[in-house]
Amino acid sequence: MEANQFKDFGKEMIDYVANYLENIRDRRVLPTVEPGYLRPLLPEQAPNKPDRWEDVLADVEKLIMPGVTHWHSPKFHAYFPTANSYPAIVADILSGAIACIGFSWIASPACTELEVVMLDWLGKMLDLPAEFLACSGGKGGGVIQGTASEATLVALLGAKARKIATVKGEHPEWTESHIIERLVAYTSSQSHSSVERAGLLGGVRMRSLPTDDKHRLTGSTLREAIQKDIEDGLIPFYAVGTLGTTSSCAFDKLEELGDVCNKYEVWLHVDAAYAGSAFICPEYRYLMKGVEKADSFNFNPHKWLLINFDCSTMWLKNPYWVVNAFNVDPLYLKHDQQGSAPDYRHWQIPLGRRFRSLKMWFVLRLYGIENLQMHIRKQIALAHHFETLVNEDKRFEITAEVLMGLVCFRLKGSNELNESLLKKINGRGVIHLVPSKIGDQYFLRLAICSRYTEKHDIQVSWNEIQAAAKEIVEDNNVIKVNGIKSINGSNGIQTTNGTNGVNGHH
Repeated sequence: MEANQFKDFGKEMIDYVANYLENIRDRRVLPTVEPGYLRPLLPEQAPNKPDRWEDVLADVEKLIMPGVTHWHSPKFHAYFPTANSYPAIVADILSGAIACIGFSWIASPACTELEVVMLDWLGKMLDLPAEFLACSGGKGGGVIQGTASEATLVALLGAKARKIATVKGEHPEWTESHIIERLVAYTSSQSHSSVERAGLLGGVRMRSLPTDDKHRLTGSTLREAIQKDIEDGLIPFYAVGTLGTTSSCAFDKLEELGDVCNKYEVWLHVDAAYAGSAFICPEYRYLMKGVEKADSFNFNPHKWLLINFDCSTMWLKNPYWVVNAFNVDPLYLKHDQQGSAPDYRHWQIPLGRRFRSLKMWFVLRLYGIENLQMHIRKQIALAHHFETLVNEDKRFEITAEVLMGLVCFRLKGSNELNESLLKKINGRGVIHLVPSKIGDQYFLRLAICSRYTEKHDIQVSWNEIQAAAKEIVEDNNVIKVNGIKSINGSNGIQTTNGTNGVNGHH
């Protein structure tokens, strides 16, 4: 493809992308294809001679779009949001064109230096303690990881290296394997599965600790676990506090966890993957109280801050332990400026890295802090609007406090009833939700995901949920009788005349 063809193809693709996004609410949010749908539609092998780009673009709509789940549809409420904006898309085009592999400063100085500055910009937007920022003149600094999962593993490996060095200093006769087999890390039962996976990949035991009645890990629970493990001859070294859990967006008691971790010299990593974006708004920073006691902090701008995947920002008070854990320095990667600027290959799992800070730079400049704050506030307000709709319908209940853009709710009644409700909702194909379960309670999650979502979209989603609930009630033979209560014992549902639904018993 020559430059003139690229220009034509690129302009057509830009038009296609803009039309796709601006009209995305008109598409069915969940595809209807079956596994294996695509293979019969494609040739058995790649073409010997080049196709026309016009045909490739036509096949995107014909072959690819029928198999796409439209994450940026206002009717998509599953998981958590994944960020998307035009400035970030344009930045990705430039990143793809420059196509540097920024593993060291010399590999492309601007790639490293813009990242250092952007992590300081963003850290200041969150009002992170100065110890986390490169501009403070101390040891701290930030780095872009691919995902929060990577950040959790990187922090664990740094904590592991620090604790091994400490214990070896106290017990020089102990072997490294003797120390590692005694290491123990801690997390909440509500933490993301990637935290448990970090323990597996890091070769250490990971304790899953119970939470309080608001699904939060508390300092007293962590203290008891650490004390018991020390008595049993184990070596506590790492703990993860979650700000905005995946299941219900609960916030661990970070200040309490920080006090415990500092007392026992345990590395505290803060996973704020989803909710961290909200901390650009001063009114939500109370939820991160105690962050100054942490060793590392991470959140995903690629979830909620309009910066396209992948962009997971991580700050470390002392990167030395991470750099020390990963430092393999062959001659062909060395350069004359080593030590004058970060070589980010030492701060991450992979060697290679794209010019991801361009996305941050474009978005922060072309939106500005005020508009990004407006975006967060609007989505949280939409979640509270949905919460109000749920509370007004006596058939339903809210199962967790609504603090961010996530609402956890369920029909009053059995888990089986709510499983049927979710299946009915997704089967209708208008909106898409996913469930979760805490303890024995199964519930549905509605996340505000799309930057296009408006109040009328929430009403459309609620109408779908209500319609599906009505069908479920009818399917389960819940009968309304004027003035008489009718109970379907198999599902624990009670209906009574004069309500807009069913009043349930557990």
